Amino acid sequence: MTILSVVAAGPLTTIQDLGRPGLASTGIGHSGPADRASFTLANRIVGNHENAAGIETTFGGLVIRASHNISLAVTGCIAPVTINDRSEGRNAVLNLRSGDTLTIGTPMAGVRSYLAVRGGIDVPRVLGSRSTDTLSGIGPAAVQPGDILPIGTETDGYPILDQAPVADCTNSRLKLRLMLGRRHEWFSQSALKVLETSDWNVTTYSNRVGIRLAGPHLSRTNCAELPSEGVVEGALQVPPQGNPTLFLADHPVTGGYPVIGVLHSADVALAAQARPGQQIKFVVSETAQHVVAAVHPTGSVKALAASR
Repeated sequence: MTILSVVAAGPLTTIQDLGRPGLASTGIGHSGPADRASFTLANRIVGNHENAAGIETTFGGLVIRASHNISLAVTGCIAPVTINDRSEGRNAVLNLRSGDTLTIGTPMAGVRSYLAVRGGIDVPRVLGSRSTDTLSGIGPAAVQPGDILPIGTETDGYPILDQAPVADCTNSRLKLRLMLGRRHEWFSQSALKVLETSDWNVTTYSNRVGIRLAGPHLSRTNCAELPSEGVVEGALQVPPQGNPTLFLADHPVTGGYPVIGVLHSADVALAAQARPGQQIKFVVSETAQHVVAAVHPTGSVKALAASR
């Protein structure tokens, strides 16, 4: 059996596939990679199915050793990648021989790196998925030094490129597209203006559940209690103190604070690479759409965009 031995795991390393859709009615979130675009790219580079389980590591520090010859790829944030202390490229097919050690160092920009091994990480599925959900505790435990990760055999053809030409992460201010949410009318017009014109700072109180932002207070015109309702990945929820939280992959399935807006789905991956101290600016859609979070009978939570 081909395995990866974990020598070091860094601050947080988890196993992820594309998650557990359709279980929201039972209180189980979707989970999966925080930066889905980088995760699926890594799998495509090595010729895996996009849902093959891989590794997500936060702020680097991951060191693995191969038991046999394997092919893998590292994508995501700008972090140094070495094989036996030899620098290697990201977004490219890398080959490890038996006994080789690969290290992902501390990123210079971005937060999360993704490692896909040809054949996928073959840990047991929990409720149909190999994803670690850090909020519910469902799925495999976070990766620790000394862990042995078996490699599977399911692939989807052969790698067809040497390196993928993708844009790098940045430490500059991020511009994220936002559609006004179902509860935006609970906020004053001045609050909506502040939302779009202000720079929001990513705080250290951020993780796979969500990003807590620091900035000006968003005043409400409706201060009533809100019954819990379905929320989605990318939802921007505003608690009473006025500083919003942007939900990521391990977000809760319901929330009791008003959602002022929801990110464009393509921008969630950008948000997932935002570092503490980095600034975010929201660009509200000129079409003035709003998003309704609805829990469907199947249990899936979907964002339904409708013209206002």
